[in-house]
Amino acid sequence: MSWSSNDDNDQSPWGGDEKKRKSENNKKNSYNTGNEYDDYIKQFQDKFKSFFPNSKSPLNFSIFFIVIITIYLGSGFYRVGTDEQGVVTRFGEYVRTSEPGLHYHLPFPIEKVLKPKVTKVNRIEVGFRTSQSQFSQSSQARQVPEEALMLTGDENIVDLNFTVFWIIKDAKDFLFNIRNPEMTIKSVGESVMREKIGQTPIDPILSEGKSVVEEDAKNKLQEVLDYYNSGVLVTQVQLQKADPPELVIESYRDVQRAKTDEQRLKNEAESYRNDIIPRARGEAEQMLQKAEGYKQEVVAKSKGEAERFISVYNSYKSSKDVTRQRIYLETLEQTLGNINKVIIDNDAQGGIVPYLPLPEIKKRSVNNEKNDGVN
Repeated sequence: MSWSSNDDNDQSPWGGDEKKRKSENNKKNSYNTGNEYDDYIKQFQDKFKSFFPNSKSPLNFSIFFIVIITIYLGSGFYRVGTDEQGVVTRFGEYVRTSEPGLHYHLPFPIEKVLKPKVTKVNRIEVGFRTSQSQFSQSSQARQVPEEALMLTGDENIVDLNFTVFWIIKDAKDFLFNIRNPEMTIKSVGESVMREKIGQTPIDPILSEGKSVVEEDAKNKLQEVLDYYNSGVLVTQVQLQKADPPELVIESYRDVQRAKTDEQRLKNEAESYRNDIIPRARGEAEQMLQKAEGYKQEVVAKSKGEAERFISVYNSYKSSKDVTRQRIYLETLEQTLGNINKVIIDNDAQGGIVPYLPLPEIKKRSVNNEKNDGVN
C-alpha cells in the first residue's frame, strides 16, 4: 500500500490531519522571527484570544473588563486586628490611622496600609544577647563586653546587663519619625544607663539601689524618646546583672566580706553600748536618789534632834530639878536597856531568894510572843 496514493484525504499513516499539522508548524515558524520579544507578545495575544472564542463580540470583552476592575477595586478592603493599628499611606505619604476592624483604602499602588502590632511587648537586650539552643529548650546568654562595662560615679567599673521593654503607643510616629526603632531605643537606652551609672557609686548599684537606677533610667529614656516623637512607650527597664568585672570579682567579694564583718562588729558594739549606757545611767540615777534620800533623812533627823534639844532646854529652864531627874532616868534607860541585868534585894526576908533573872524572863516572853504569832 502506498501512503501517498490517498490524495483526497491527506491522511498520515497514523490517522493525523496533515493540513492541521502543517498549519501548526507554520504558526510555530511564524514566532521564530529572530526577535524573542516579538515572539512573546504574539504568544500572549494568542493566549488572550483563546479566552474569547468569538473575539469579534464586544460584550465578552466588556464582561472581562468589568470583572478585572471589580477584583482590582475589591483588593482595597483590609482588616485591622485587635492588637494592631492601620496606617494608610497614599503614594508613600501618611493619610490616616485605622482602628481595629474592616476598612477600605484605594487599591495598590495608590494607597497602601501598614499594620504594626501596638500591644505586643518588645524587648531589647543591652550588654548581652539571648539565643535559643538547637538541642534544648533552654536559652543561652552571650555577653557583649563593649556594651556591658560601665564607669561608676566613684571611678569603679561595673559589668551591667539590662533589658528595655517597650510597646508602640503611636503607630504613625513609630513608622515615620525614626528610621530604625530598635537600634534607636538600644542606643538611647545604653546612653541613658551610662549617664545614670556615671552619677552613682558602685555600692548602691550592686545592692539596694537597683530599683532607683531602673526607675531613673526608664524616666530619662522615655523623655528622650518623646523628644524624638518616636511613638514608643517604655514600660520597664530591668537590670539583669550588676557585678564587678570578672577579672576582679573575687577580690571585690573579699572586700565585701570584710565590709560585712566590719558592719557586724559595729552592730555588736552598738548593741553593747545601747545595753550598758542605759544600765549605767539607771544605776547613777539610783545612787543619786539614795543620796538625796539620805540627805533628807539626816537633815530631818538633825532638825528633829535640835528641836528636841531646844524643847528640853526650855523645860530645864522652867523646872530644873524635874528635868534633871527625867534626863537622868532617860539616860539610864538608854544605857541599861540592852544589858543583862540581875537584881538582888538585900532586904528580902522569909526565905525568898533575893534574885530576879530578868534575861530569862525576857527570853521567855519573846518566845511566847513568837509562838502566839505562829498559832
